Amino acid sequence: MRLNREEIILSSSIGVKIIDYFTNNMDTYLVSVKEHIWISLLALAVAIVIGVPCGYACIKHKRYEKFIVSIFQALRIVPSLAILILLIPIMGTGIKPAMAALVLLAIPPILMNTVTGLEQVPDFMLETACAIGMTERQMLLKVKIPLAMPMILTGIKTAMIEIIASATLAAKIGAGGLGGIIFTGLGLNRMDLLLVGGISVAVLSIAAGLLLDLMERPLFKYIKR
Repeated sequence: MRLNREEIILSSSIGVKIIDYFTNNMDTYLVSVKEHIWISLLALAVAIVIGVPCGYACIKHKRYEKFIVSIFQALRIVPSLAILILLIPIMGTGIKPAMAALVLLAIPPILMNTVTGLEQVPDFMLETACAIGMTERQMLLKVKIPLAMPMILTGIKTAMIEIIASATLAAKIGAGGLGGIIFTGLGLNRMDLLLVGGISVAVLSIAAGLLLDLMERPLFKYIKR
């Protein structure tokens, strides 16, 4: 009974500290959220620009598929923090090395899902498109990409969630984001800051996944998956 009472008091104390943090540091918190979202979206955009064309290149030139996929899969095995440390002597601190690490983390799911999506395009659809006189470019833009897009979007969703979770490390090298709150909490041994930062990252990850799900349903409801 005594232990339960102490736990209640501790929980109440942490709750008061969290409320106090938001009361006195709301502007700083919102800046951290904005930085986290900005870094994540920028990294995702770069990963899409690289991952989707590389996925198409794997389909177009099958002999290079294993080589391209192996490179990005190997890079993905390396922890993001290790990549950050390795890039600091080259890029310094700040947003650049953080972006590079997040992009390398996000490319593999986008690339692999692009390959899978393009491979699953039915042959009869391509034959029909060819029969009506479509060029290779028209087939890509009007047949292959639209049919592969649900799978590509799944890869983008996976990459986005991984980016948001890993972007907390960006604060370690001065790139900002919610990681700053988490690392401050670790340094000061403050559970309230750890909860604020950790829960905020979790909420952003869930919100990003739900947003992409909401976008996917009306856009691809005509495609049987």
